[in-house]
Amino acid sequence: MSKTSKKPAIAMPSVEEDRKITAAAKEDPDAQPLTAKQLKSMAPIQKLRGRPKSPNKKQLVSVRYSREVLDFFKSTGEGWQSRMDSVLRRYVARRSKDA
Repeated sequence: MSKTSKKPAIAMPSVEEDRKITAAAKEDPDAQPLTAKQLKSMAPIQKLRGRPKSPNKKQLVSVRYSREVLDFFKSTGEGWQSRMDSVLRRYVARRSKDA
């Protein structure tokens, strides 16, 4: 038994219908078609979603911490991993000055 797609079929307008739609849009001052320059400057929605890319990319690693350390940082609430990173950065900065 074949499965049917739940997505509705999209019927593209014919060339003649497209010309009529474009002509109607050009007559409406509030619904002007986009210019080639405007279309070129647009970005796909996927690029706009999510957190902005950081110039300081972090590296994914697997590390084992003691239960006490994890419990402490997790108990501080949301953002505990960033706080943990901040503590380690301060440690590195202090150790770098001593060297």
